[in-house]
Amino acid sequence: MKALISFVEIENRVILAKYQRLMVRAKVVLVEKGSGRPLPETATTIASPVPVGALRIRLPDAIEPGTYFLKAINGHGEDAARSVDFEIH
Repeated sequence: MKALISFVEIENRVILAKYQRLMVRAKVVLVEKGSGRPLPETATTIASPVPVGALRIRLPDAIEPGTYFLKAINGHGEDAARSVDFEIH
């Protein structure tokens, strides 16, 4: 089965997302859509052995407005999932 990552909302510069079928040690990172550049300062690692859960990513002040998406990378460094695009204002 394919892993999923679902963007939920941004509130007070914190991104809330839910994931399914992501294994422990998977990383989730914010990616700027226009450039495709991942923003390593936003990376979070899945620490739970349960493959379903939620995560929060606090946005640094340096993140500029634009279109972004979340990308999950499995423990082998391969792309595992991608969220829908969303706007940061």
